[in-house]
Parts: sequence; structure tokens; C-alpha cells
Amino acid sequence: MDLIIRHEAEAEHRIVEELTREAFWNLYFPGCDEHYLVKVLRHHPDYLPEFSFVAELDGDIVGMIMYTRSWLFDEEGSEKEIVSFGPFCVHPDHQRKGIGRALLEHSTAILRKKDIAAITILGDPHNYVPYGFKNGLDYNISDMTGNYPLGLMVLELTDNAFEGKAWKCNQSRVFELDPKQAEAFDKTFIAKEKKHRPSQDLFMIMVRAQLQKSE
Repeated sequence: MDLIIRHEAEAEHRIVEELTREAFWNLYFPGCDEHYLVKVLRHHPDYLPEFSFVAELDGDIVGMIMYTRSWLFDEEGSEKEIVSFGPFCVHPDHQRKGIGRALLEHSTAILRKKDIAAITILGDPHNYVPYGFKNGLDYNISDMTGNYPLGLMVLELTDNAFEGKAWKCNQSRVFELDPKQAEAFDKTFIAKEKKHRPSQDLFMIMVRAQLQKSE
């Protein structure tokens, strides 16, 4: 397997959007909007292209990961800038071959060298615990409402990154997409059937699940 991890070229924008659409289609809801997010992200001030990569396998782009700025706020209102990633995907035909691992390990190694304190994401714990991610509750990091979602995952990149404080995590507003604009953008692609899958029900359970602090 000749796998190359590199930055995306401008001429590959549509290819990466098509890959993302294929990977997320009908996964979380009928259809998807992650390919539109890819398009919007590239022109947003919170996008971090220096940490974002595609995976090329034998000449074809089969995976991608995109990073954005995010922030932690402590109890006194002090701010610590960190990062988040997403979309992050591998084409369905190439999953479970170590490509996602290669993308994540390549990008996190670079982030460690840049003294980035941490990565926070909202995702399935099953996918990220093997890479050292823990739930926000383990680091006393909540969402902005003070809750501890099951899917709030944190990877500490520098020692004592959280200084024993309580933090609230805030991601970029770039993730707040306009559904009508996303739908219009999707119509520029080849039509695909939108349908229900069990993964959508699981996703709805996951996003509603909260952890509680031990008494």
C-alpha cells in the first residue's frame, strides 16, 4: 500500500468534497452536509490548513482530516486556544486499512511539535479512545452549558494542559451550517438516495447522552 499523507491542492477541492459526501452519506441523517462544511471551512478564519491533510493511496485521494481553532474558558473567563478536527473521514471502500489512523497520527504529531495544548472533538468514543482521547469529564471540561456530553472527547497534547481547573469548551461557529445552502450545494452533485439507517438512531442516542460527576 503506497499511502501518502499531504496537504490538499486547490485543484482537488471537488474531489475531496465528493469523498466526504460518499463517506458521510446517510450516516447521521438522511443525506449529509459534511461536504458543504468542507467547502465553507476552506474560507473561514478559524480553518487551520497547516494541520489539515488528505490521504493519497496509489494516486487516489481516499481520506481527509480538517482542523479548526477552538477554545477553552476557565472559571475566571480566561481563554486557552486549542484545536478541533472535522470532517475526518475515509472512503467506505478503504476503511479499516489504517488510513484514518495514519491521518490522525500524522496531524497530531505535528500539533505536538507546535505546542498545541489539546484537541477537543464531538465524536463516538469507540473511535477515539484507542488514540488516547478521554471524555471531557475526565479533565473537568464541559460544553458551554456546563454539561458533559458522552461524545465530548479530549486529547491532551502537552503535560498539565488543563492546570487542574474547570473548563468550558467552545468550537468554531463554522459548524453552524445553513441547511438551505447545504441542500443547494448538494444539488450540484450526482443525485443519491436519502434513506434511514440504524446508524442515525445510534447517533441520536449518542448526542443526547450526558455523563454525570461522581458524588
